[in-house]
Amino acid sequence: MNQDVVVVTGASAGVGRAIARELGRRRARVGLLARGIEGLEAAKREIEAAGGEALVVPTDVSDAEAIERAAEQVEAAFGPIDIWINNAMASVFAPVLELKPDELRRVTEVTFLGYAYGTMAALRRMVPRDRGTIVQVGSALAYRGIPLQAAYCAAKHAIQGFTDSVHCELLHDNSSVRITEVNLPAVNTPQFDWVLSKLPNRAQPVPPIYQPELIAEAILWAAYHYRRSWNLGWPATKAIVGNNFVPEYGDKYLARNGYESQQTDEPEDPNRPHNLWEPLPGDHGARGRFTDRAQSQSAHILVNRYREPLLLAAAVFAGSAILGSALAGWLSGRRVRRAEVATR
Repeated sequence: MNQDVVVVTGASAGVGRAIARELGRRRARVGLLARGIEGLEAAKREIEAAGGEALVVPTDVSDAEAIERAAEQVEAAFGPIDIWINNAMASVFAPVLELKPDELRRVTEVTFLGYAYGTMAALRRMVPRDRGTIVQVGSALAYRGIPLQAAYCAAKHAIQGFTDSVHCELLHDNSSVRITEVNLPAVNTPQFDWVLSKLPNRAQPVPPIYQPELIAEAILWAAYHYRRSWNLGWPATKAIVGNNFVPEYGDKYLARNGYESQQTDEPEDPNRPHNLWEPLPGDHGARGRFTDRAQSQSAHILVNRYREPLLLAAAVFAGSAILGSALAGWLSGRRVRRAEVATR
């Protein structure tokens, strides 16, 4: 990864901030895109302190022209973009009947169109060079919608469909450019304190919760070890696979548990500032307020990362066991036949 040029959207906080820090440790050259200047500048300092290089490009990803200008700035500063990571998001916690049309539109513009515009800007540069990787930071909620997050779930689902189309087109053109989707579980990020919420109590990720550093490392692994899609953590895999087979069970389970599991016992402040229209001031970092409940390791992510060699080892072991059993049976039968001959 040394000196690779990487663009990260939503880089000022949360998972994007954790990705930026990890890129700094790997001495990459990073274009940092987000709206929050203070968070971007802090990410830049962290990257440079770790040995990498960074360029701050304040960008609202819902603006296609702004993303195009940002891509031009990054390439002017660092050279051709090797990896583009779409990560920026916006959300509203509310029942559908309490959503306003402009709120729904804004979530769609940031969380879906921001990915589409970023993908298009990356493709315009990568396809002529016939190299590069685009990473879509997706979610289990792209496949299994949940109550109180309809706008976000819909936008993530749109990303999944859009990415499928791009994947097919790249295959049709025999392109070496790759696009991959990494589907996240619940992550301990500050978003639960900055998104617009109309819930009676404070929002929380549905447990189990994972630390953003673990997720960031897995996302960068996916950027360098191609697979069409990755599910991070057993909860994401369970939600995605389970919804393919028993969606009605998911509906009923979430109807019973989906409201309570997304809220703490603390009342929400209805006048709390949020970032739907404008970024909140300050540097919010990578982690949210759930550190004491979040996991820093995942056996599922580790096994998923190395599933090909593990499957090969399992196949070799199973083949050896079958061969050994067959050989033992053959030798046993041969001894029996010799014993029968000896007694005649």
